[in-house]
Amino acid sequence: MLSINPFADLATVIPAFLMQYFVIAMVLLIIFGTGLDMLHKKNVIYFFRNAQKAKKSAKNELTVGKKTAVILKTVAHDIATTSELGWGKRRLAHVLGMYGTIIFWIGSVVLIFKYSDGTVAPSYIPIIWHIGAIMTCLGGYWFWFFLRVDVSAEAHPWYRIITADLFVLALLACATFGLAWSFTQTAELSLLSYLFFTLFIISNLVLFGGVYWSKFAHMFYKPGAAIQKNLAEADGSRDNLPPPADAPEQFGLGIKREEPKHY
Repeated sequence: MLSINPFADLATVIPAFLMQYFVIAMVLLIIFGTGLDMLHKKNVIYFFRNAQKAKKSAKNELTVGKKTAVILKTVAHDIATTSELGWGKRRLAHVLGMYGTIIFWIGSVVLIFKYSDGTVAPSYIPIIWHIGAIMTCLGGYWFWFFLRVDVSAEAHPWYRIITADLFVLALLACATFGLAWSFTQTAELSLLSYLFFTLFIISNLVLFGGVYWSKFAHMFYKPGAAIQKNLAEADGSRDNLPPPADAPEQFGLGIKREEPKHY
């Protein structure tokens, strides 16, 4: 199963160009939904105004090289490893889900655009696609059932769903139904195969078509906020916050009385 390209068999029923058009349509939905989200929340205006304020209150003028170094360090440390979550289960679940999703999506694009026209894909590419889906499921279900703040810290049941959950649920549905479709197709269970493929398509439509209502666009804002924060630290503006105190902390045990849950 892992080394078989599910899109190759699908091409005998659905022309390859239709699958490719579907992928392009999903990308356009991301752009359209993110654009609407930006217009509604005015995130870009906020970041621009904040950057202008920081520039006026900067104590150090950063060279292009210094700015580049800060951005690269932020990407490598804060973004690529989700370091703000600390060393814990929540961070591991996020990393599994994040890289699993990236691998899953890249594998899908390669298989659809290069190996859905009858060309046999090298076995490692379908394996990468399946591994990406499995990683997404591991990280996503771990987060959903055990690590969500409203479940682990606020005692809400795991089945409580709000609008913000649309992204993670649709993403999990994509990966789950994708794996189920691949398995039933390999096992030659035609009816189940078509059922899971239909659910796979629907979950993709919900995931990419629901960008405006879900936390999908959050993935684009968060890296920008992290970069802006570290640039503000480097130039001394500190987002107009006061500098750290020189005196040692004397607050007692405080929150150290119990293990932090990384809200």
